Amino acid sequence: MWKSGVLFGIILLSCQASALTFKSGQSLSGAEQSGPAIITKEQIASCQKENGISTSSDSWQAMSFNIRYDNSGDGGNAWPKRTHKVAQIFSDHNVDLGGLQEVLHNQFTWLQQNLTDYEFVGVGRDDGKTKGEYAPIFFRKSKFEMLSFDTVWLSETPDVPGSKGWDAALPRIVTFATLRDKASDKIVLLGSAHYDHRGTQAKLNSGKVIQEYVSKKIASLNNPIVILAGDFNDTSNTGTTRAIENENCLLDSYRVTKDKSGPNSTWNGFRSVAAFERIDYVFTNQALPILAHVIDDRRIDGGFPSDHLPVIVKLAAPK
Repeated sequence: MWKSGVLFGIILLSCQASALTFKSGQSLSGAEQSGPAIITKEQIASCQKENGISTSSDSWQAMSFNIRYDNSGDGGNAWPKRTHKVAQIFSDHNVDLGGLQEVLHNQFTWLQQNLTDYEFVGVGRDDGKTKGEYAPIFFRKSKFEMLSFDTVWLSETPDVPGSKGWDAALPRIVTFATLRDKASDKIVLLGSAHYDHRGTQAKLNSGKVIQEYVSKKIASLNNPIVILAGDFNDTSNTGTTRAIENENCLLDSYRVTKDKSGPNSTWNGFRSVAAFERIDYVFTNQALPILAHVIDDRRIDGGFPSDHLPVIVKLAAPK
């Protein structure tokens, strides 16, 4: 049912963790006030009992980051002027694995050629090859080995390249990769999704497509660690996010942890951070404890790295 892609490349950057200071998180508002800020202890405990594994003193840094497609109309914020800023996000946060969105083929190639500590995996959404935006996953080559990957189109025909689902304005995809953690031999199912920005039904039904895929992989992989990053084009505690959270113990890491840094928004439009627009997420199945959640709203060299803010989640590493 799912279309397996070909591996397009590998990346590398020598990363050193930096001491960073961020604003403390603001209170929730808007859509996020309609539900609990923190998922219940009972829900977390139930998921951890079902999926939890032994952890070490080490940690993983997982990231979701919409890097904004290469648009010459962005002027001073065009991709060639932001490449070093995107690279700095990887190095400053010492990122280990995650997902990117809005990556065109030339951007994918730049990442491969310049961030060579990482392997980037994905295909273009328009043809399953190089046309259209990628939603690639990435991982640090020294820590993980990829066993397989799939591209799933968020439509009624998820194995058909370029297919557009329901009331979506554009084809949308999620990239999944099965990884092996070299240190612990544990299996990780890593996903990167980019939802439609308009279609209400597309957003709801995309969650069902993802849950169907994840359920099958969990069964075949014997309860792997699951990490799903993405730009879901909707705020928290809506039908969109509930469609993700209602199965397989996939929970919004922001709402699970109390240790949060940064604004309650991930959208800046290259101008200023818009209040209460948290539309980028990292969901996990609670196999690993979530130690911290950061939304990085820094400007680098006077400007944002993208029109979205990166989301970085610190997870306890397995042993």
